[in-house]
Amino acid sequence: MSSITEALDALDAVIERVGAADIEELPPPERFVALERLEHAVRRQVAISHEQVTHLERYEGCPPVPVVLADVLRISRSAAKRRVRDAEQLAPRRSLTGEQLPPLLAATGKAWEAGVLDGEHVRVIQKFLRELPDHVGPVEIEKAERTLAEHAQTMRPDQLEKIAERLAIHLNPDGKYSEEDRARKRGFVWCGGQRGDGMSVGKLVADPQLRSMLEAWFAKFAAPEPDDLRSHSQRQHDALTTLVQSRLGDPKLGQHNGLPVTVIVTTTLQELQAGAGHAVTAGGTLLPITDLIRMATPAHHYLAVFDGVTGQSLWLGRSKRLASADQRIMLLAKYRGCTAPGCTVNGYNSHVHHAAKDWKHGGSTDIDDLTLACKCDNLLVENHGWTTRQLPDGHTEWIPPPNVPLRGGTNTYHHPERLLGEDDP
Repeated sequence: MSSITEALDALDAVIERVGAADIEELPPPERFVALERLEHAVRRQVAISHEQVTHLERYEGCPPVPVVLADVLRISRSAAKRRVRDAEQLAPRRSLTGEQLPPLLAATGKAWEAGVLDGEHVRVIQKFLRELPDHVGPVEIEKAERTLAEHAQTMRPDQLEKIAERLAIHLNPDGKYSEEDRARKRGFVWCGGQRGDGMSVGKLVADPQLRSMLEAWFAKFAAPEPDDLRSHSQRQHDALTTLVQSRLGDPKLGQHNGLPVTVIVTTTLQELQAGAGHAVTAGGTLLPITDLIRMATPAHHYLAVFDGVTGQSLWLGRSKRLASADQRIMLLAKYRGCTAPGCTVNGYNSHVHHAAKDWKHGGSTDIDDLTLACKCDNLLVENHGWTTRQLPDGHTEWIPPPNVPLRGGTNTYHHPERLLGEDDP
């Protein structure tokens, strides 16, 4: 038995003892002391776990390390990527010649290893360093990182954040930012998935160019009209809708994965007839049937209709014949996204994949043998020994090589109705 296995067995036993202990045996003030010690122990374990991440390697048949780490630990892929990134910044490194080097964030890494920092402390320091302008020199950056690491050992993360804000102003008192600084910060992301009411919240950080163009667009299309009861933000929302709607389906946009750049929607005949329920886009968005009907009038979208009872495809509405692209539309309608277990990549960003035998190895482009796979998972089949097959129920099963510590199976992420035992059109 290896030493780390013995140590983990001993740790499991100690954790059982701590869990079975009665904290009420201590006087009330000492219970806080016990919890502080427990918190320190937890932080030490987290730091050790992150250090061990640096020793993980990708081997034959395995996806990238963060993907495997996410599945083995049952954490999100974003959390796994964050752990890998944290380990690279906080754990000791080795040079190409084998010499041990301090962590990239030396002071923070030392405090992290000692168990006196929480993950929130680290996030504050990382954000501070990430948002510094390029003209701040390495000496000032190192001193600032050391200062924040010292304060983090006696402060809550929210207190540390205030110190970081003051320190950022001190290092850049004139508020000077280069074009590269601004370009690094630009972006748009959805803040989580759709809410229960179907609405979505996004965060836009616009550079001066985008803001100036939006201002011009809003001046025309978000201007108040007589008897207009919409708020200012509602008018701007509707103006963005007008902008995007006017562009979707335009041949000048070219194609994305072989299809025109437009909305692809799946629904059932029963929902269309009832005028209720939700359709599903190839991006995974739930679209109320009332909105779908309203969208279908002015735009060139693609609508695949299924029988909600038998699952039989009934109709494919499109502006022109697309030949083999028709198959892709029906695959988007059937699978909605990558079919690899647990993969959340939506249909728009997935590729057509031969489930039984790849085309370059003699497989036929038969709709019954086609499925969807994202680029990363497709490479697992092509280069790393994974196999796929179509099950009698039409689902795609993924089978890993024998030496890979991942479970195969089918993907239910894009079909939550399966989890509830509902009919799956």
